[in-house]
Amino acid sequence: MKTLYSSLIVSLLALTQGCALNAEKVQLDPVGPALTAPSARTSSGLLLVFSAFDTSGDFSGSDAVHHRHTDYKIFSADGKALRIVRNDSGTLIEGPVPVELSPGTYRVAARANGYGMVTIPLVIIEGKTTIIHLEGGASWPDKAALELSSPVRLPDGRIVGWRADASAVQK
Repeated sequence: MKTLYSSLIVSLLALTQGCALNAEKVQLDPVGPALTAPSARTSSGLLLVFSAFDTSGDFSGSDAVHHRHTDYKIFSADGKALRIVRNDSGTLIEGPVPVELSPGTYRVAARANGYGMVTIPLVIIEGKTTIIHLEGGASWPDKAALELSSPVRLPDGRIVGWRADASAVQK
């Protein structure tokens, strides 16, 4: 009986290690603002990351049904950590926290629903908002235009955001 249990445990460990070694790393193209997005009178751009919802459940407040997006990290193009974003507005309006960034290229490490942590290259353009959807239920106001723009997608086909126009980055 001990041999059977030992064999079962060794087999399960081998299977889980095999899955971990064969895990597919998600590589995405750069995400940027919609080309038709209206310009604001500001020298920076905005980033909104709809990261996967936090499933740990914080029921300490009075609103037990409040959905909070998971936190994420912003890195410079060369990999330097710039900030950790606590992605909860703290209000009844469930949405991500807008982050103001200087125009340029960045990377965001965030949790994607069904994929775990993913790293997304992004472009911030002066006066525009770059939106990233990783929560799995994105609602795009102009989906026809988005489809024509060759959107950035996760491997399962879900749209993450608008494909960046890297030539539009203002320095």
